[in-house]
Amino acid sequence: MPPGGSQVSTGVRCWGLIPAAGVGRRFGAEVPKQYLALAGRPVIDHAIGAFVAHPGIAGCAVVLGAEDGWWADVSAYAGHPRVLRAPGGAERCHSVRNGLEALAQRAADEDWVLVHDAARPCLRRTDLDRLLEALQDEPVGALLAVPIADTVKRADAGQVAETLPRSALWRAYTPQAFRLGLLRRALDHAATKDLIVTDDASAVELLGLRPALVECSADNIKITRPEDLPLAAFYLEQQRETPC
Repeated sequence: MPPGGSQVSTGVRCWGLIPAAGVGRRFGAEVPKQYLALAGRPVIDHAIGAFVAHPGIAGCAVVLGAEDGWWADVSAYAGHPRVLRAPGGAERCHSVRNGLEALAQRAADEDWVLVHDAARPCLRRTDLDRLLEALQDEPVGALLAVPIADTVKRADAGQVAETLPRSALWRAYTPQAFRLGLLRRALDHAATKDLIVTDDASAVELLGLRPALVECSADNIKITRPEDLPLAAFYLEQQRETPC
């Protein structure tokens, strides 16, 4: 993609979408994990900043819960002209659907939407560039992912049922990028089947489509448990020392 450009191809723009309506029950903190302090900024600002600072991203929608009492006081992006606010839903997939509606005020159906977890603060610029580059010739969409290095077991009643071959297994990360119209159609299709999809690629797969996997750095972690926060701080420090 040309430096400073905001398009993958002529007339097509790219947008960020950050679902942030969750409360992070597994983390166990009084403050939602996306608002916890990390390297001088709230976690969510690291996630948003990766998109706002990128010349290839036209704008960003942040999806917030109805009872969110932190956004306006904590985030530096509250009121930012390139950051839209959308209402959260009961599940992540519903929040993403609401975010798409907000983006549709400015974006076209053929524009790319990159959905990124609010609790993934360590996204590298090089990985984001790699994903945008993959979209230039991608008919369906693509997601960042990491091949699984561990041995994987399938459990049955607390015991090993089988060992799965790991050669074809990947960890699905974010951003996950799809055209606005396609992702909206995919989420609506999943809703008609009463399915709660846990990531956007799953919804698109239900349409019989196969998104591309784009390998990314393993430090693009999602903060889920308390021990993840200092690990994310370490990764951010490493990234500053070795610009990416």
